[in-house]
Amino acid sequence: MMRTHRVDLTIFGATSLLTLALGGVAPEQLAVPDEAGSGETPALAGFWLSADSSVRLRLGADWSYLGSIEGRDRAAKGTYHPDAGGLMLRDETGLRTSVTVAGDALEMAGHQLFKA
Repeated sequence: MMRTHRVDLTIFGATSLLTLALGGVAPEQLAVPDEAGSGETPALAGFWLSADSSVRLRLGADWSYLGSIEGRDRAAKGTYHPDAGGLMLRDETGLRTSVTVAGDALEMAGHQLFKA
């Protein structure tokens, strides 16, 4: 009898996806997105924090990002670009995380981040 493996996809909630998105990468593995060559400075560039400072996100003027979650050993690094209603973060593995602009805050995987 052949066994098939079943994956319970409900385990991939917002926290799990955020954890995956903010895994560590080596800086030399990062690519610069096409938008960086436009000479345009992103309006949302700067440091963003959750209310309890457990989630941190730095959006660079060069279209790079650095994110960290309290309790994680390594920070996530990658690039970002404008997307409908916000931003799209992309780490070096290709994992994409959508960020929505909500007034003066950013919403990412169930977390609200505020400009520091």
